[in-house]
This record gives sequence, structure tokens and C-alpha cells, in this order.
Amino acid sequence: VQLQASGGGSVQAGDSLRLSCAASGRTLSRMTTAWFRQAPGKEREFVANIRRSLSSSTTNYADSVKGRFTISRDNAKNTVYLQMNSLKFEDTAVYYCGATERHFLGLMTGADDYSLWGQGTLVTVSS
Repeated sequence: VQLQASGGGSVQAGDSLRLSCAASGRTLSRMTTAWFRQAPGKEREFVANIRRSLSSSTTNYADSVKGRFTISRDNAKNTVYLQMNSLKFEDTAVYYCGATERHFLGLMTGADDYSLWGQGTLVTVSS
């Protein structure tokens, strides 16, 4: 079972990027998948998640990215995306995707809620 995160890069403030999280060995539509990020010297923080298809693929976002970021899933490609628009300097971080087959009643915004992790992809936003 493997998650492969990609799509990071260096952009200017106001630009857009799309991150991808591709899975092998598991079907993401049966899992809750999330994006977290970790800036230098800071703890890993929740960005967004998307529930399994049976849970109506419900999405949830951190307040800091609401209205700018969109999480989605392409079941045919077994890939979850994070479309990031209007990027800000403070969005600079290593972005990680996590996934789990477990399901909780809460919002699942904690890193401990996820058992599978990708390797991270660096997003650098210059102001």
C-alpha cells in the first residue's frame, strides 16, 4: 500500500497549484483521505479531507484555506487532488496526504486519525 504525493513547486503569491495523491494497493473511494501541511519549525496541521464515497464524499477544510483550496477525488484514477488557488506566503509548507479505512464520527482533522502517509511535496510561495 502506497500513497504518492506530487505537484508541489515554487510559485508567486496569488498563483495556483494542484497537488495529487495517488494510491496503489488501496481504493481511495473506500477511504477518508486528507491533506496536511508542515511548515519549518511548526507542527503538522490539517488542511482538508474528503470522506469515502459511502459517506457522500463529504469534504472539510481548515478555516485558513476555506474558499481558496478545493479537495476532490477521481475514482477512476484512484487519486485525490488539492487545488490551491490564491496562494499566500503562509501556505509555504511540505504537504502530505494521509488516508485511512477507519471512520470516525468527528471531523477527522487529527494526524493520528490517518494510518497511511505519502512522502510529502514541497510548496513554496514567495510574496
